[in-house]
Amino acid sequence: LPRVTLAALAASAATALAAAPLAAAERYVLDPSHSQILFSYDHLGYSTTWGLFSGFEGEILFDEADPAASSVRVAFPVSTMLTGWEARYAHFMSADFFGGDSQVSFVSTAIDVTGADSAHITGDLTLNGVTQAVVLDARLNAKGDHPMEGRPWAGFDATTTLARSDFGLGLFAPFVGDEVRVSISIEAMKAD
Repeated sequence: LPRVTLAALAASAATALAAAPLAAAERYVLDPSHSQILFSYDHLGYSTTWGLFSGFEGEILFDEADPAASSVRVAFPVSTMLTGWEARYAHFMSADFFGGDSQVSFVSTAIDVTGADSAHITGDLTLNGVTQAVVLDARLNAKGDHPMEGRPWAGFDATTTLARSDFGLGLFAPFVGDEVRVSISIEAMKAD
């Protein structure tokens, strides 16, 4: 759900791909036009219901020489959620769930490189006023000069699974699935 996970993903992937040491951490910012967080949950066993966050911004401080020193930050209002159905969106924004315009945020706390292009990014996810530690399974898709922008660019995917009830959002569980599957895909550009 989080814009949180997109930024965390970018830091993780960039960290995992570290090849040439740099003198200091470099700042990357998310490309809001190519960064999305997709979430899904089971609806009474009949279907899978989907939602999306997109168009958000975030920041990655990437230390290629010491990837564990990298960090990711993302924050955005929950009201930017897209559900594809106005009545569902209104219900999510009601007192039954978010009760207004709370913030979603993710701040990385650790990066564990697991392969040449993969990492686990641990961070604090704040959702509905509750903060929980989550781990993103992240993968670097590509890193290099963007063919149209002419500057360093990176793209990452990440996944995690959350329990709605951990964030005070467990209404209707277990009938409506408590488990929320999160898929993140982001692009980040080296800041000017």
